[in-house]
Amino acid sequence: MNIRKAKISDSKYIAPILLLAMEDIIYKFIAKEDYASAKDFLLYFIERENNQYSYQNCFVAEENDEIIGAVNIYKSADIEALRNPIIEYVRKNHNPEFDPEFETKEGEFYIDSLGVNPKYQGKGIGSKLLLFLINEYVTQKNETLGLLVEEDNPLAKNLYLKLGFNVVGGKTLVGKKLDHLQISPNNES
Repeated sequence: MNIRKAKISDSKYIAPILLLAMEDIIYKFIAKEDYASAKDFLLYFIERENNQYSYQNCFVAEENDEIIGAVNIYKSADIEALRNPIIEYVRKNHNPEFDPEFETKEGEFYIDSLGVNPKYQGKGIGSKLLLFLINEYVTQKNETLGLLVEEDNPLAKNLYLKLGFNVVGGKTLVGKKLDHLQISPNNES
């Protein structure tokens, strides 16, 4: 398996994989529960530059020329600039009252979403992507990584804790209660 920076040509493969991790949130963004519309919405932004879901902010896991996993990560201090194109688009096309909370704040590189192709789930791909990010950002660049996990997802939370993340607080995002976890150079296991 190879993990690499995403290219624009990967966008159509990244969208359904990341949507696995964010389906409920995208439904709230577009104000309807429609998988095809949610996938199209996500693809629209993954294919474009300078927004939080852009391919520029993604890494992919590839095996036998197939993208089997993807992760979306960006510098938290950039959240406002990266989120603005999405807010403007949603207000114009879906919900004029759209005003989402920021899920991150300055001081970390934020793992926005991580997904694994269902055919490859349970094979450690998600762990390998996370270990890659920990090595890339925490070990090599001396940065803190952060992410949110749903309180009612103990399997994911236990994986993050096992990899060295610590709970640093809580957050509510589009009505969901989430735990905020981080791993820093000083608490890396």
